[in-house]
Amino acid sequence: MHYTFPDSFWWGSASSALQTEGDSLNGGKSATIWDHWYSQQPSRFHQQIGPGETSTFYQHWHQDIALLKQLNHNSFRTSISWSRLIPDGTGDVNQEAVVFYNQVIDELLAQGITPFITLFHFDMPMAMQEQGGWENRKVVAAFSRYARLCFELFGDRVLHWFTFNEPIVPVEGGYLYDFHYPNVVDFRRAATVAYHTVLAHASAVRAFRACNTAGEIGIVLNLTPSYPRSQNPADLTAAHHADLLFNRSFLDPVLRGEFPADLVALLRQYDQLPLTQPEDSALIADGIIDLLGVNYYQPRRVKCRDSVINPAAPFMPEWFFDSYEMPGRKMNPYRGWEIYEPGIYDILTNLRLNYGNPRCFISENGMGVEDEQRFIQAGQIQDHYRIDFVAEHLKWVHRAIGEGSQCLGYHMWTFIDNWSWCNGYKNRYGFVQLDITSQKRTVKKSGEWFAATATRNGFTHPENLA
Repeated sequence: MHYTFPDSFWWGSASSALQTEGDSLNGGKSATIWDHWYSQQPSRFHQQIGPGETSTFYQHWHQDIALLKQLNHNSFRTSISWSRLIPDGTGDVNQEAVVFYNQVIDELLAQGITPFITLFHFDMPMAMQEQGGWENRKVVAAFSRYARLCFELFGDRVLHWFTFNEPIVPVEGGYLYDFHYPNVVDFRRAATVAYHTVLAHASAVRAFRACNTAGEIGIVLNLTPSYPRSQNPADLTAAHHADLLFNRSFLDPVLRGEFPADLVALLRQYDQLPLTQPEDSALIADGIIDLLGVNYYQPRRVKCRDSVINPAAPFMPEWFFDSYEMPGRKMNPYRGWEIYEPGIYDILTNLRLNYGNPRCFISENGMGVEDEQRFIQAGQIQDHYRIDFVAEHLKWVHRAIGEGSQCLGYHMWTFIDNWSWCNGYKNRYGFVQLDITSQKRTVKKSGEWFAATATRNGFTHPENLA
C-alpha cells in the first residue's frame, strides 16, 4: 500500500547541541551539569565516554549539513547551548558562539533545510546549577533573558522555536530516579523544578511575543500514553494518575494555560505542592504555544498497586501505580522499551479530541540498536529493522492525519549516531553511521530509504528492501 502525506510535510530529524557538538569546554563554552558530573563520576557513563567526545558537529557542521541535504531533509531540529552562548548564564554573549550558530543556520537555509531550534535540551549551565538550577526563580529569569537574546540574534532567520525538549526528563532524572545530575530523590523538589520549568517556558513565550519577530514558538514534549492493564476501576485510576504526573503536568499548561485540577488536588493531598506567587497564573496562561513537538518512543502500561506503600520510603509517583508488562508485547531488546506503533496514533487522536487539535508534528521517534556493525554488508549497515520501525509508525501518523489531526511532519531521532547521556554510544539511532575513532560518516540503508521517502512525500510498504 502507498502512503502519501500532505504537501509541505516536514521530513527531517532531530538532535541536540550537547549530544553532537563536542568541544564541550572549547570555543568559549563553559561547563554544563553533564561536564561537571562526568568529571566527578565518569564510571556512571557507558565506557566512560563523556560529553567532550560527541559527534564533533562543532567542527564538522558543514559536512553534516551536506549529509542532511543528501538525506533530502527539508527541516532539522537541533538546540542552542546556553553555556556556549552565555558562558556564565547571565553575562556577556560569547561571540564565538554567535559566529558558530549563524554559520549553522545560514548553511541550513542555503541547503533548503528549515531550522527548528530548541533553547534547552537537558544542558543546564553549571554556573546556573550552582545557584540551584530550576529550583531557583533567578535561573528562570536568566533563562528568559537567554531566550530573548536568541530571538534577537537569530530570529530573523529561525521561524520555529521550542523552549524545552522533554522537560519532564530532568525532573525525573535529576530529582526522582537518579539518572541525571544533581541525583536528588525528593518529590517536593522535583515538583518545584517542574513548576519553575513551566514558568521558564512561559517567560520565554512572553519574550518571543514581545520581540514581534516572525515565526512561531512551541515546546517539545515526550508523551507516553498510559494504558491500564484492564478496565477495572483500580487500574483505570492508576493510569489516570500516571497520565497526570508524566503527561498532563506539562501538556495542560502549554495547551490550556493551567495545570490539571486533578493533579493539583493530588499533590495538595500529599503536601507536595511547590510554592507559588500570585502573578504565576497569568504568566502560565501566557505560555500557550503555537506548535507542539511530540516525542514518542514507547507506551506506559500500568496497573493498580499490588502491595502496600512503605510509609518510610520517599514519596514517589509509584505510590499510585505499578508498571505492567503486557504478555506478548513487542520489544526493542537493546533499549528495553516496548514497540507499540498505535501509541503515536493515540497521542495524535487525544490531542485532536481533547486539546482542540493543535498544530503539531512528530519531533522524535526512533530505535536504538546495539552493535550495528554486525549488520554491515558491502560497507553499509543494512538496518531494515529501522526502516520497518519508521514505516510502521508513519502508517499510524498517516491514519491520524486522515482523521483530521493537524500533524505537520515527522522528525526521526536522529540524523547521525550520537552520544546519549549516560548510555554514551551503546545504542545507535542514526540514519548515518559514525565511527567514533575516525569520525567517518557512512549513510545506512535507512538513510537511503528516508531520503527516497522524503523525495516522494510518502512510501510504499511493504516493499522490496534489498
